[in-house]
Amino acid sequence: MNKFEQLGLNESLLLAIKDLGFENPSEVQEKAIPVLLEQNTDLVALAQTGTGKTAAFGFPLIQKIDAEDRSTQALILSPTRELCLQITNEIKQYSKYVKGLHTVAVYGGASITEQAREIKRGAQIIVATPGRMQDMINRGLVNIKNINFCILDEADEMLNMGFYEDIVSILSDTPDEKNTWLFSATMPAEVARIAKKFMVEPAEVTVGTKNSGSATVSHEFYCVNARDRYEALKRLADANPDIFSVVFCRTKRDTQAVAEKLIEDGYSAAALHGDLSQAQRDGVMKSFRGRQIQMLVATDVAARGIDVDNITHVVNYQLPDEIETYNHRSGRTGRAGKLGTSIVIITKSEIRKISAIERIIKQKFEEKTIPSGIEICEIQLLHLANKIKDTEVDHEIDNYLPAINEVLDGLTKEELIKKMVSVEFNRFIAYYKKKRDLSGEKGSERSERSSEPREIRAGDPVRYFVNIGSRDDFDWMQLKDFLKETLDLGRDDVFKVDVKEGFSFFNTDGEHTDKVMSILNGFDLNGRRINVEISKNDGGSRERRDHNGRSGGGERRSSGGFGGRSAAPRSGGGSFGPRKEGGFRSERSAAPREGGFRKEPGSFQREERAPRRSESSSEKPAGRSFEAAKNRRPRRS
Repeated sequence: MNKFEQLGLNESLLLAIKDLGFENPSEVQEKAIPVLLEQNTDLVALAQTGTGKTAAFGFPLIQKIDAEDRSTQALILSPTRELCLQITNEIKQYSKYVKGLHTVAVYGGASITEQAREIKRGAQIIVATPGRMQDMINRGLVNIKNINFCILDEADEMLNMGFYEDIVSILSDTPDEKNTWLFSATMPAEVARIAKKFMVEPAEVTVGTKNSGSATVSHEFYCVNARDRYEALKRLADANPDIFSVVFCRTKRDTQAVAEKLIEDGYSAAALHGDLSQAQRDGVMKSFRGRQIQMLVATDVAARGIDVDNITHVVNYQLPDEIETYNHRSGRTGRAGKLGTSIVIITKSEIRKISAIERIIKQKFEEKTIPSGIEICEIQLLHLANKIKDTEVDHEIDNYLPAINEVLDGLTKEELIKKMVSVEFNRFIAYYKKKRDLSGEKGSERSERSSEPREIRAGDPVRYFVNIGSRDDFDWMQLKDFLKETLDLGRDDVFKVDVKEGFSFFNTDGEHTDKVMSILNGFDLNGRRINVEISKNDGGSRERRDHNGRSGGGERRSSGGFGGRSAAPRSGGGSFGPRKEGGFRSERSAAPREGGFRKEPGSFQREERAPRRSESSSEKPAGRSFEAAKNRRPRRS
């Protein structure tokens, strides 16, 4: 008996499963499907990206839908149009043998009137992005007041992108007696709030540990100088000749710039970000799925919903602000039981972020050095030899062998092999002979941080680093007030408060250290997890600030904390690259450069931090009060 049969699925679904080649249900499918089929219940299911969640809710949903009733019976909400279309396509594949069942995708960037027309023709299942769905409800183009099922897929992603109000509004327009199924990779506070408000005694399914990383993904980090970030990316690509990866950058500008440099240096790469039209995005994704592109450089928002098999590596060219976002990034690889690698390229000042990620994903990073040029050359040489060995011979070449043999006459086997390999290899090794070693940064700060801590005595001042700053609407007085109130300390117990954009420093006497570390670490500031560590510098004496908040002394720091912006400039590299599609050719890749913009003079200047939802640049209003800072909503993705 097929294992899917044991889950209680009907014949039409089993036929579709057979056509799709599914053999065994994944863990989340095995746990969720029987519960959803046997009970009319709400459900919260936590499982990593790529574990088969769409089938876990799709199969029981299709089985429970009345195909003879043409009214809308189910709504599936997903964070992005790519994921919306992907879910729609999968639901259609699963229901191919269910006569009369129709599924319609509702998303931005397409005709809203055409989507409304499709629904009126009869759509039992609507798959929608929250923004477009709210727009259709406001215009009276859709009626979801009588649906039986509402599914929130990638719920944490939707809330990270700032759709909380839209989701609450949409769910408020649905009947109370419906079943709500919530599927998510992580369980942040806002997801829990949605579950508490709109679900009644939900059943729970958890695959792995809450918020943990996938067991099929290994995690590595490479510490380099900021100016070497792009060069490190190229070397890591060269050291993995068969790489098929997503490279994550923070901003659209960095994404485009890195992709353009890779293309200019001979790599098959393309950019995926919010400035591309839907047609351009579709073209890039088609090329990536077809492996015409080996390195897809993307922003977090644009990459949401990417479901491509056999991605070998996820490269964090820049770390995200939120640890949960890292978990989603790494979930793009290591799918369907296959092994994958998540790589992080960081500078010394960002080492602390690795420990923060390790605590959440409950997995350890392996610290590695960037391979030297000689090591890369050896890897590529063996890769070329294996490629030659495994190449299938097209016997059309037999017609040309007499002329070829005449040209090569007199060469021994050894000489022939050397010359053949050197055709590709000479340019490659010549490139790396001119390049310096990038591996000198290994362990520099992490090793220091793991050494014996200095003894802290009660009367000694202790300097702390904390990952909140002006970007969180604090100035030094507001942060001092926040710390005094949270830690229940006196007016003079917190001193030398120094606020930067994404992080801050402050001092207390040593007697308060245990309280500071125990209360602040993990403290939830409206969805923002605070991280505090002891600095090696004690910050000097108890100096009073002047009326502008200035103080003498204290360390300068370029970055830090999981909320801090990377200190790396838009690293350049632009020299000639030796590889294309895993080999040694120096020709420029033919990968499409769609939707891009050319680098204009001045485009490398520092750019303002973009709101996550729109990825467009804007500034936060300054000078908010402490209460405003404390009660603010989390920033949008």
